[in-house]
Amino acid sequence: MELKDSYDVMVVGAGPVGLFLAGELRRGGVDVVVVERLGERSQQIKAGSVGPSSAEVFDQRGLLDAFPKPDLSMFKGAPPLGHFAGLWVLRGAPELRTMPIFAPQPDVEAVLERYVTDLRVPVVRGCEVTGLDGERVTVEHDGGTTTVRARYVVGCDGGRSTVRRLAGFGFEGTEATITGRQALVDLAEPNPLQKGWNRTDTGMVVHGPGPQRVLTVEFDGPPADRDRALDRAEIEASLRRVSGTDVVVERLLTGTRWTDNTRQAVSYRMGNVLLAGDAAHVHPPFGGQGLNLGFQDAANLGWKLAATVTGRAPAGLLDTYFEERAPVAAAALANTRAQIAVMRPDPQTSALRELFAELLAYDEPNVHVSRLMTGVDRPYPMASDHPEAGRVVADRPVGAARLYELLRTPGGLLLDATADGAAGRIAQGRVRVERGPESLLIRPDGIVAWGGEDLSGLDKALETWFGRP
Repeated sequence: MELKDSYDVMVVGAGPVGLFLAGELRRGGVDVVVVERLGERSQQIKAGSVGPSSAEVFDQRGLLDAFPKPDLSMFKGAPPLGHFAGLWVLRGAPELRTMPIFAPQPDVEAVLERYVTDLRVPVVRGCEVTGLDGERVTVEHDGGTTTVRARYVVGCDGGRSTVRRLAGFGFEGTEATITGRQALVDLAEPNPLQKGWNRTDTGMVVHGPGPQRVLTVEFDGPPADRDRALDRAEIEASLRRVSGTDVVVERLLTGTRWTDNTRQAVSYRMGNVLLAGDAAHVHPPFGGQGLNLGFQDAANLGWKLAATVTGRAPAGLLDTYFEERAPVAAAALANTRAQIAVMRPDPQTSALRELFAELLAYDEPNVHVSRLMTGVDRPYPMASDHPEAGRVVADRPVGAARLYELLRTPGGLLLDATADGAAGRIAQGRVRVERGPESLLIRPDGIVAWGGEDLSGLDKALETWFGRP
């Protein structure tokens, strides 16, 4: 597939976040292209789940049923919502209504690539962005070098983002102190590894949820050469050191190293260049927060950038992307640092970890940490006192349909429960209007912007997010 001369938006990176963002932009009427350095989709093991809030947004796009049912045999009884530092005790919170999607990242990417293909979004592989100069983007590929005009460029190209480097974004944080290894392997039988997450005197070792997935964490500093390919001998040696067993790795299918390097961009926008996902923030993968953060970035940015490109955005709309998303990422970075602190294999940390586990047995601390780990502890600030304001809307019946089914049509949605249809008349021409069980204004990213009976508040919310009539 060849690149055109110009696009409204170029998304750099065909990982899960880049693909989902491209879909959001296309739904908003934008001419968008995704360019990817790799020639084909990576099968390397990375993230293993998608958080509850993003699962609900996927349901709003009709994607939830596209994921296969996972093997959760590593859990005894009903699986918990998630874990903190390998403590699988999180039971959830009232705002968390949907289980995470337990699916490996390659499977998530496959679902999203089919999704954007159906939306007619071109994904051009084997293309590396090497220059940014205003709206001019230099792209290198097998056929040489091409200059493409893009009104906006969004870097979704990972923690070592080329877009972030070329545009000159500051990227501040803390250096790596650990080495993590994750792999899909064939293990010789009898296999001495215990299922689940196991903390030992030398680190953390994980086996599952699938029979081939293994993970180790060693607290002996960062890897000497992170870019060198992980081989069978290295993962076997690490498994043996941490588990204290004579486990034998017969074959390495795919594997990677990672660290606790933790950083966040000082801004998510410089002129016409924006960042999303790991390009905007990096942290260790504990708790499966990375993809959830990235998908929420994409959902938040997609409709705002589409409205800006198509001339429908009220003043300052695009600036709210950083204002809303940066605090959520900062909180995630902080809790992953805390998880490292309670995973260290020393007697003092063992005492702290035991105390922390005792606290999580109580409902209030468990709810707090569950909210923290899923990013729902920080609702976006809204000028509305509705209990759902600033959060992903809960699904509910609306007439003969589900609300999430109605949200599959792009754009904002007002549910109007006023007796005389007054709320709908205020909203007419700015968002779709449906009669509903209660009056709610829902942004295109599924976030409740207003609710209740104060119609002056509705008018203000409509002007803030969708402009004047």
